[in-house]
Amino acid sequence: MSIDTPFDLLVVGGGINGVGIARDAAGRGLSVLLVEKNDLGGATSSASSKLIHGGLRYLEQFEFRLVAEALHEREVLLRAAPHLVHPMRFVMPHVAELRPAWMIRVGLFLYDVLARRQTLPGSASVRLSRPPYNNGLNSALDRGFIYSDCWVDDARLVIATARSAAACGASIRTRTACTALYREARLWRVTLQPAAGPAEVVSAKTVINVAGPWAKSFLTDVAALDVPFGLRLVQGSHIVVPRLYEGDHAFILQNDDHRVIFAYPYESHYTLVGTTDVELPGTPEQCAATTEEVRYLCRAVNRYFRRSITEEDVVHRYAGIRPLFDDGAGNPSQVTRDYVLRMTGEPGTDALLSVFGGKITTYRRLAEEAVDAMRPWFPRMKARWTAHAPLDGGDLGAGGLVDTEKQAARDYPWLRSSERTALVRRHGANLPLVMAGAASLADLGTCFGPGLYAREVDWFITEEWATTAEDVLWRRTKCGLHLTPTEQHAVAAYMMQRVS
Repeated sequence: MSIDTPFDLLVVGGGINGVGIARDAAGRGLSVLLVEKNDLGGATSSASSKLIHGGLRYLEQFEFRLVAEALHEREVLLRAAPHLVHPMRFVMPHVAELRPAWMIRVGLFLYDVLARRQTLPGSASVRLSRPPYNNGLNSALDRGFIYSDCWVDDARLVIATARSAAACGASIRTRTACTALYREARLWRVTLQPAAGPAEVVSAKTVINVAGPWAKSFLTDVAALDVPFGLRLVQGSHIVVPRLYEGDHAFILQNDDHRVIFAYPYESHYTLVGTTDVELPGTPEQCAATTEEVRYLCRAVNRYFRRSITEEDVVHRYAGIRPLFDDGAGNPSQVTRDYVLRMTGEPGTDALLSVFGGKITTYRRLAEEAVDAMRPWFPRMKARWTAHAPLDGGDLGAGGLVDTEKQAARDYPWLRSSERTALVRRHGANLPLVMAGAASLADLGTCFGPGLYAREVDWFITEEWATTAEDVLWRRTKCGLHLTPTEQHAVAAYMMQRVS
């Protein structure tokens, strides 16, 4: 589109909420441009706890509506992206001095009721001295509780949603910053600066600001608007350590500060542990897991598991920012995780909607509400549609993930089982497109290391907006955990050659 043909909607920010809004709006018939200054999901949306959950601990804060909505969305995402969202059982060892058993039972009963038990099994009491839940735990722990939630590949959920948006007609532009925004003749004039190439100006009838940790600075610095509300940046850090226990279940560990810590199997050989809740004193660019946060997580693990861990055991650490609407709560853990929408403009004028807060679990619902808010500007916009629509790669048919993995075994018997599983869980129904024409390992091109071939890297470049080795190694895949530094350098060299 030229400057003389304005987009209906400009979405600023390519995290999970931004791509969710782009998908929803494009599917309702709006012309949509999404711009992201870095990689899709490059900040908070690839640095989450990677859980699709109702938020059991939010019941203590009486956030019943938020929990119920999240549990409903858990079911929606299980249907929409069964290759990326997987059921998981969570075991909570009971420590009497932290929370009484009756309180936990009541909380889990409410959790089951709010979930309406559509798909996943409900909660129960368990003996931790018996298999499989005694594996790796401190032998002094005997009693616990178990309930259901889900795990998600957060970064790939962003990509699946972005590809769905593009399939609906949205234009997705990564490595493109929005550097200026001003009103002119009932339109927004928008200056865009690609990472490579000259700046350009486009027009949009409406704008949705989904810049996450940068949402307020976008309003003040780019749009030059006076903003009467604040944004609290709360950092959540995670560590990855060699596997602490066998089994597919997760543990939810009560800490002595009344927070909870998750520990669950990750990338076959590891356990992921998180998260912290620390106010970020600096800018979003300064977000990084601190030594004290790592020690905090190690102490939480050591309280429950037989094998103690220290900083030296941490093979990977990462931190994400929760950009929370400032509701005045003193404790960062008490600040609401609910999303807040703020609109400027009236029908018939230019509109700018800003999104604050939110959880990856409820991103689809947030997107639905954000696009609903634009209806006064687009009264002919189509009705809601995403609640029953699969995401890109998620239409696995009646046989679901099990049959898809069996078909992959028949189609690609020359791949190792672990490689086939990883490919299915990254691409779902798109795997035949990724592997088109491949009849042997040789057809996949250079093997950069365990489970990563040039064929798939090419797909990431041409179909998933990847431009750097980091995009491939830590977001399109998690191969950064498995490849040596030399192998990672080879990926970087290949990317430079292919992208330049």
